[in-house]
Amino acid sequence: MPLRVTFVAAARSSPLLAERFEDDRPLDQPGWDEVQRAVPDLLPLAAAELRYCSPTPRSRATGDALGYAPLVQLALRDCDMGRWRGLTLGEAMAREPQAVDAWLADPLATPHGGEALLDFVTRVGDWLDTRPIGDGDRDRIDAVAEPSVIRAAVVYALKAPPATYWNIDVRPLSTTTLTGRGGRWNLRLEGVPVQPTRV
Repeated sequence: MPLRVTFVAAARSSPLLAERFEDDRPLDQPGWDEVQRAVPDLLPLAAAELRYCSPTPRSRATGDALGYAPLVQLALRDCDMGRWRGLTLGEAMAREPQAVDAWLADPLATPHGGEALLDFVTRVGDWLDTRPIGDGDRDRIDAVAEPSVIRAAVVYALKAPPATYWNIDVRPLSTTTLTGRGGRWNLRLEGVPVQPTRV
């Protein structure tokens, strides 16, 4: 039986605040409210025996609020953005426009002094490939993670070009499921099946 890994995107710190590189802000009241509204839909995922999360405060808080009691995984940390940590993309662009352009164009570039995009994708992929295979509930894993981590996991699973990372949009509290096992993954799209209309 293939392993099933369901990622839950961490709730936003605030919809009114710009997203920052390696954002360590905790959940604010709107974030907590957002999680509480999602509990009925996401609580069933807590049945998985293995539950993990990124080390960020909002990933841990989201997992705890959903009743997952997740184990922190350092391999699921956000991309190391070096001296751009805490900045928005616009702020980094205003300070170092050529460096940002180089970073966006080359998955091996590290103009910020941190981690290359390709290294980030590989790190998250290595975590996926080393998940234990068990039976029953141990074949189901849930992980609350930052959207960037989920994007990296999808790129790795699909063996897509690294530039694909920039074309994946992961919304807060959305779920993304990958099935398979070490080195061979499939993206599973789920939703409510549409019933055919009768004429």
